[in-house]
Amino acid sequence: MADSWDGSYDHGSQSEESYHFERLHMEPIYDSFICPLTKQVMKDPVSLENGQTFDREAIERWFKECRDSGRKLVCPMTQKELKSIELNPSIALRHTIEEWTARNEAVQLDMARRSLNLSSPESEILQSLQYIQYICQKSRSNKHDVRNNELIPMIVLMLKSSSRRARCRALETLRIVVEDDADNKAILGEGDTVRTIVKFLSHEQSKEREQAVSLLYELSKLEALCEKIGSVNGAILILVGMTSSKSENVATVEKADRTLENLEKCENNVLQMAVNGRLQPLLNHILEGPLETKLSMASYLGELVLNNDVQVFVARTVGSSLITIMRSGNPQSREASLKALNQISCCEKSARILIEEGILPPLVKDLFTVGSNQLPMRLKEVSATILANVVNSGYEFDVIQVGSDHQTLVSEEIVHNLLHLISNTGPGIECKLLQVLVGLTCSQATVLNVVAAIKSSGAIISLVQFIEAPQKDLRLPSIKLLQNLSPHMGQELTDALRGTVGQLGSLIRVVSENLGITEEQAAAIGLLAELPERDLGLTRQMLDDRAFELIFSRVVKIRQGEIRGTRFVTPFLEGLVKVLARVTFVLGEEHDAVSFCREHELTRLFIELLQSNGLDNVQMSSAVALENLSQESKNLTKLPDLPTPSFCSSVFPCFSRPPVITGLCRLHRGTCSLKETFCLLEGQGVEKLVALLDHNNERVVEAALAAVCTLLEDGVDIEQGMKVLCEAEGIRPIIDVLVEKRTENLRRRAVWAMERLLRSEEIAYEISGDNNVGTALVDAFQHADYRTRQIAERALRHVDKIPNFSGVFPNLGGG
Repeated sequence: MADSWDGSYDHGSQSEESYHFERLHMEPIYDSFICPLTKQVMKDPVSLENGQTFDREAIERWFKECRDSGRKLVCPMTQKELKSIELNPSIALRHTIEEWTARNEAVQLDMARRSLNLSSPESEILQSLQYIQYICQKSRSNKHDVRNNELIPMIVLMLKSSSRRARCRALETLRIVVEDDADNKAILGEGDTVRTIVKFLSHEQSKEREQAVSLLYELSKLEALCEKIGSVNGAILILVGMTSSKSENVATVEKADRTLENLEKCENNVLQMAVNGRLQPLLNHILEGPLETKLSMASYLGELVLNNDVQVFVARTVGSSLITIMRSGNPQSREASLKALNQISCCEKSARILIEEGILPPLVKDLFTVGSNQLPMRLKEVSATILANVVNSGYEFDVIQVGSDHQTLVSEEIVHNLLHLISNTGPGIECKLLQVLVGLTCSQATVLNVVAAIKSSGAIISLVQFIEAPQKDLRLPSIKLLQNLSPHMGQELTDALRGTVGQLGSLIRVVSENLGITEEQAAAIGLLAELPERDLGLTRQMLDDRAFELIFSRVVKIRQGEIRGTRFVTPFLEGLVKVLARVTFVLGEEHDAVSFCREHELTRLFIELLQSNGLDNVQMSSAVALENLSQESKNLTKLPDLPTPSFCSSVFPCFSRPPVITGLCRLHRGTCSLKETFCLLEGQGVEKLVALLDHNNERVVEAALAAVCTLLEDGVDIEQGMKVLCEAEGIRPIIDVLVEKRTENLRRRAVWAMERLLRSEEIAYEISGDNNVGTALVDAFQHADYRTRQIAERALRHVDKIPNFSGVFPNLGGG
């Protein structure tokens, strides 16, 4: 027996706990079992010529060291030179040691079994688990003994221990037990053990989580367990989350990632990973898998909800492959790819990628093909949806060929085909194809092509009919399309809406829906706003239908805050004001229009709307309306009735005095008011219009200047108009508009106004020294259109820039 076992037995990598556990439960060790070199029990004992016995690995290492150092080969125990280094196996001793080891390990395993009990002290549990780790690492055959002794279920039981250390070591022990042993993995995969291990992934203690990930990684190497791991609710979600965690240590993140890579062997797991944001495995299957797998993955991709960034990533990765599948004549392939393409075409960037990958030609072909090879209607609806998605990406569709004859999406034949489908299919496809036309008419590069095709097909009547569709999904794109067409087909649309079918009434009903402000309402009022404003028939019909009362009430409610805080409030209000302004274009022909403006005090409303800062279109429409109202003032002003002269006055007129009448409008020389005659001298209308002459938007400035110019027109007291402008400090802003020359229309208006103002000797004297004004007038005189050059010439004469003899241009008329 070895007298000094504690010091002589080097247990190497064996832990202190397993070492003491082994000593506690082992048979005595004989000295002959111990290698003199290693002081450890020999595994393969061999004898030298002198009878000394050593472990083979130890004595071979000794000989190598002798050779490497140039020393003679000697026996390590006797230090005598050896004639032969032949090693003779000590077979009997080896068998004796193996039997001794087996007996000891059997005893120790049995003792470990007894300690693996939830009621055992923590120290015993830890020692037992550590010993099992040791023997499994020592010999692979020991893992079989652990399995045969049914220790695996007992180790699993320790996962329920109240001791965190015991649970953590049990996880670690299970990992070592199943490492490189498929049978042990299969046993561990039975029952709910995998579910229990997964629970540790979300455990607060990071050590347990790390051990659980490592164990799952080992189990995932067995393909038969991959599906079971993935079937545990939340397993893949947690693992995916761990791979992107910044709080986990690098090793844990790597193990989680490698576990997921193993789980990819199971198709269901790939689908789960895709749901939880790990799309690459699914995309890899689409790129490289067999056809059946490609189709199943593409189908599943079509069911996922992807954010914009992911759509772009997927489009870049598999967009081309999906389009290739879509071109296939196989119905199942086309269906799977179409559904996937539908999901990844929703955002602008991904749609553009698909366009560049060539999606348009096969997509258009699928839509228009009839006969035996045509798509079922439900798939044509998907194709139409994809086409609507890609068209709304804003691409230049007039340069992309989609047909065999160099046709593009806006070629006449293609648009005719789209219009034919819109009129001859169901609501599902119709609404999507209407959206396609909406997208094509949103671009200035393609809208005229679509307009020409619609005109040549005579389809405007059928498109207008969709306004009355019961389905909102149909009404909205149809109204948006007509809104886009209205600047180019205004009269055709007006004629269609003025019919007796009732589409105009339907538009008004949409606007009047008391549901806040929807996109459909904003589009409906936007369409009405774009129709020709001087079409008397349409305005008369709107007056008869009391449409203007409804529009007026909506404007008032928005201003009073009863309707607010919606995405579409700005375009809705802009449309309402522009439509309301159209009633002012027919004041001379329609007495009902005058009555409406009086009853609702529209002049006051439009003056107030001039201060809608940030709403340029509202300010512009209001200024245009005020111009029309102000121009009508001179026709509505009531001239005073002079009293009949007395007999003496008629006989002796020199003794009579002219009657003095007070309260007359100095501009219109009659009885005026903001409400009755729309006179701008009340309600600070002039001041608010002058304030807009400094606006950043040239169109607002032009509308405001046009309204201001009504104070200087023929038919009013121009001298008083000048004084009104002086009092409103409006002369300098008009000069600034003239000098800045921002647009030709503004210059034309400003030159006209300046010529009128310069008729006043006082104003002419004040301005004559302003070189900027002279320069601006000279420039207009030299470069403007014919009529403006005439007016500029007269203005220059007022300030003596041109002598008062025969003009450069003959037949100069009044302004």
